[in-house]
Amino acid sequence: MTNVSEDYLNQLTNDPLGPVALHLKQKLLPIEGEGGVIFPPTYADIGYNIDTLSDGTKVATIDSVGSQANRLEPLFKTPPYSGLIPQIEVDYGSGKVSILEVGHRLGDALVRSSTLQKEAQDAFKELLASGNAQKLAKLAPTSLVFGVWDSRDTQAKLPRLVQSVIRAWGVEVLTRSAQYNPPIDYSALEVFSEEDKAKQEGDPKSPLAKRGFVHVPSGSALGGIVCRNGIEQDITINLVALRRLQAGSDEETKTLRRYLLGLSLVVATAPMDGFLRQGCLLVPVPDSDAKWQIVGRDGKRSTIAMAHDFATDYAVAKAAEFVVGESRLGDKAVKFSRDLAKTDAASGDKKASAGAKAGKGGKGKKPGASDGASEDVAEEA
Repeated sequence: MTNVSEDYLNQLTNDPLGPVALHLKQKLLPIEGEGGVIFPPTYADIGYNIDTLSDGTKVATIDSVGSQANRLEPLFKTPPYSGLIPQIEVDYGSGKVSILEVGHRLGDALVRSSTLQKEAQDAFKELLASGNAQKLAKLAPTSLVFGVWDSRDTQAKLPRLVQSVIRAWGVEVLTRSAQYNPPIDYSALEVFSEEDKAKQEGDPKSPLAKRGFVHVPSGSALGGIVCRNGIEQDITINLVALRRLQAGSDEETKTLRRYLLGLSLVVATAPMDGFLRQGCLLVPVPDSDAKWQIVGRDGKRSTIAMAHDFATDYAVAKAAEFVVGESRLGDKAVKFSRDLAKTDAASGDKKASAGAKAGKGGKGKKPGASDGASEDVAEEA
């Protein structure tokens, strides 16, 4: 096992022929133990996201890459990690929201609709013009750690440095049924007639059923899954993507990369919050042999000792060297602009109209074609 030191981590950020990634494969269990029923996320139109491999094995997505990023990023709002990055809130009048909680990060509509718009746009433009990510890191470093695509404006796009995903293997889908019984007979109290009760009882779409006045059965709903071959979380820190990031000078580039590696290590090694949704509370398998590995360009793997406390100490030191960007909280929070939001929304209408006209003329995208967006959005819990 390789003992990790500050010098070792510094070298990972600068050696162009160095290892390609740090990787952890961690086995997880439902809180009920092996064989316990868990509930994956449900998606519009498809329900659970379950793929069948060529050998018949069924694999379920328990938490996608995007969803994991959205769960991990708010770690930086809480001490002792909050001092590692600039804390920025958007004041929208009746409340404030942290940019750590917006799905598209610095490329989000909320940022474009605030007084942060020009700074964000300038940072993206500098990245596109010269490859310099310094302004982005001073403004919103988690947009570099978890990736960002400014798809509605400059088109600047950065891959994730940290990627996490949770999958279940060898799954079997269960169903569940339920029956709602009202506590009293409302028709006997002449709230409605026996005839209305007879017509609407048992129909979940009927007005009385929707309001909870009559008996309503529910059958064959999704009832979770059983995982026969285990649940696994894969966490990867992409060292190749990290070494492609540049700053103004060689020394600034070194400082930038070390700072971002520190942030990546902190969030990747932090103790897992396994409450993903109702019916899905996961914990690591106790006494498992999960270890961080360094993956070389030749594919060879070696185990390294990567403790969260050490990662945090490294991140604190590198944040001090980098000099974390300005926080904007409370009275200094950036302001939401209704005018900017209206202008941005109107520009979207114009682009949609232009795209529709292009489609009629045989040019442009086909209706429903994907633009390849890889932004993080909320999933149904």
